[in-house]
Amino acid sequence: MSYGVASALQSAVYQRLAANSDLAFLVGTAIYDTVPAGVIPATYVSLGPEDVRDRSDQTGAGALHFVTVSVVTDEAGFQTAKDVAAVVSDALIDAELILARGKLIYMRFDRATARRVGVGETRRIDIRFRARVEDS
Repeated sequence: MSYGVASALQSAVYQRLAANSDLAFLVGTAIYDTVPAGVIPATYVSLGPEDVRDRSDQTGAGALHFVTVSVVTDEAGFQTAKDVAAVVSDALIDAELILARGKLIYMRFDRATARRVGVGETRRIDIRFRARVEDS
């Protein structure tokens, strides 16, 4: 197994989302690796947890990354969150990401969970993707 591609994968996912004009229309520059302290926008995208499993084989080191991207909004109802989540999903599914280290074999949708957070109006959708990488 190799975890060596994790940082390169995260950077490529962030760059892909940050460069997406449809996403920029919906959330502006509110795409975070770490949500900043202080006042945050009503709707934002955040790179979230990651689980990784070994997928090395006879040809070399590899891994399967389960990458979570979250959409969070204070807008009433789930419509805004779902609109943003759809753009995130469209941007990442089967994306041909160029990594600074290693190679992305595929990026596929795995699952999504939509829920209310706390007692307020905050909505959150966690979208999980499967990314198979090889370390070269």
